[in-house]
Amino acid sequence: MAEFVMKDLVANAGREADFYIESAATSTEELGNPVYPPARRKLAEHGIGCAGKTARQMTRADYDRFDMLIGMDGWNLRNMRRICGDDPDGKITLLMDYTRRPGDVADPWYTGDFEATWRDVLEGCQQLLQRL
Repeated sequence: MAEFVMKDLVANAGREADFYIESAATSTEELGNPVYPPARRKLAEHGIGCAGKTARQMTRADYDRFDMLIGMDGWNLRNMRRICGDDPDGKITLLMDYTRRPGDVADPWYTGDFEATWRDVLEGCQQLLQRL
């Protein structure tokens, strides 16, 4: 969800040329799968498409390729640091750390509450874009 919310915000700000935004999995459960249907529906409710996206695995090369690596929760951070061989350049952060409510994005995988996740992701992306 965060990839497509951020892309939408960047496009609406007319700043597409300033950013390259891409998401990657830190685990292997969903590799090759499209965006999870309830997440796809939540994005569509807000006029945001995600057609053609399939999950890919984050790699060590992503650390050098991207200026920022943003996780959704503590589990993501642990996996990201393991994959990248720690974080010597301080590139790895949590999305909600850019808000007044630092911590984890609400995880709909366990709760089924995609509205709470939407609110967290939107707020996090808005605040991140404002800082950038």
